[in-house]
Amino acid sequence: MTKLRLGVIFGGRSGEHEISLRSARSVLRELNKDKYEMIPIAITKSGHWYGGPDVLEKLEQGDLTGLLPVTFLPEPGNRNLYHRAEDKGIEILAEVDVMFPVLHGTFGEDGTIQGIFEMAEMPYVGAGVLASSVGMDKVVFKDVMKSWGIPIVDYALLTGLDISTDIDLMLQKAEAVGPYPLFTKPVNQGSSVGINKCNNRSDLIEGLLDAAQYDLRVMVEKGLNAREIEVSVLGNDIPEASIPGEVVPGDQFYSYRAKYIDDTSELLIPAPIDDGMAEEIRTLAVNAFKAIDGAGMARVDFLLDRESGKPFVNELNTIPGFTSISMYPKLWEATGLTYSDLLDRLIDLAFERHAQKMQLLRTYEGGK
Repeated sequence: MTKLRLGVIFGGRSGEHEISLRSARSVLRELNKDKYEMIPIAITKSGHWYGGPDVLEKLEQGDLTGLLPVTFLPEPGNRNLYHRAEDKGIEILAEVDVMFPVLHGTFGEDGTIQGIFEMAEMPYVGAGVLASSVGMDKVVFKDVMKSWGIPIVDYALLTGLDISTDIDLMLQKAEAVGPYPLFTKPVNQGSSVGINKCNNRSDLIEGLLDAAQYDLRVMVEKGLNAREIEVSVLGNDIPEASIPGEVVPGDQFYSYRAKYIDDTSELLIPAPIDDGMAEEIRTLAVNAFKAIDGAGMARVDFLLDRESGKPFVNELNTIPGFTSISMYPKLWEATGLTYSDLLDRLIDLAFERHAQKMQLLRTYEGGK
C-alpha cells in the first residue's frame, strides 16, 4: 500500500512555540510509520519555513545549519513543498497529500495557515478558517456561546491603546465585572500565556499591562471558585465527546508554569463528578464545537463553580496540546481510542471534510 505523504508543521510565530515542538515530537513518534511518509516542516519564531533531516531537533537546538528553506504556494491543486534554493529559484522538494498543523497560538491556530491550505485546496487536519479564528478569539467565542445559550463567565473587553492612555478608566471598567479576584487575558493567545489572576488593584494594573504585550485587545474575566474540567471532541458533522477529565492546578490556576514547567499539577481521568454532570458537560462541549463550525478536533475547557455547581464554558482549543501529558489524547485514550488510532482518525476526518468542500460550486451562472 502506498504511504500517505503527511506534512507535519510545527513551531511558529507564537508564545506557544516551544509547546508546539513538544506536541510535534509526540505526534511524529506516534504516527504509524507503515501508513505515512512524514514530511516535517519547521517554522521558526521569525516565521521562516525549513525542511530537511532532523529539522525538529535542529529547531529545538536553535541550529539551522544544513536545513533547507522551504515554501508552500497557495495555488489550487498545487500540493508541492518547494525548496527555495538561492541560485536556482524554487524546486520541488516533496509532494504532500495532507497537512497536519501542530501549531498552537497565533499564526497557526487562528485561521491564518488554514487560509493558505484552503486557497491551495489542500486537505488538512483540524478546524477551518472560521472555527479556528473564533476559537482563538476569546471575546468573539464568548459572544457566540452566549448566542447559543451556552453558559459563560462575565467579562469586559479592553484595548491595549485604552490601557496605555487612560488606565484609570480601564480599571473602573474592569472592576465593574465583579469582585476580586479577576483574570486578565490577551484575547488571542493560548497555553495561559499572558494570563494573570488579580487579587487587588495593584495586581490588576500589572495584569492588564502584561496581557497588552501579547495582543491588541485584553479581556478581564470574573474569577470563580471553580474546578477545571476538560473534554475532548472529535469529528466533523457528527462530533463525539470524550469522558471529562479534571485538572488540579499546582499553581493559583492552570498557568503556563503549572502546565509545562512545574510538575505539580494533577490530571484526574475520569473527572470525579456524577454521571449527570458528566453528560451535561459532554453535551455542552459538542454544542460549543458545533456553534463555531468545528471540524476534526477540539478540547473544550470548563469552569465548574464550586458554589452553584454550574458549569461554564471557558475556552475551546482547536489545536489542543499533543504532548505525552496533554489532556486531549489522554482523554481519548481513557475513552477507548489509542494515541496512534486518534491520529489516524484525525487524518481520515481531514480527507472527509476536504471531499465535502470539493463538491461545492465555486462559480455562479446566474440566470442560466
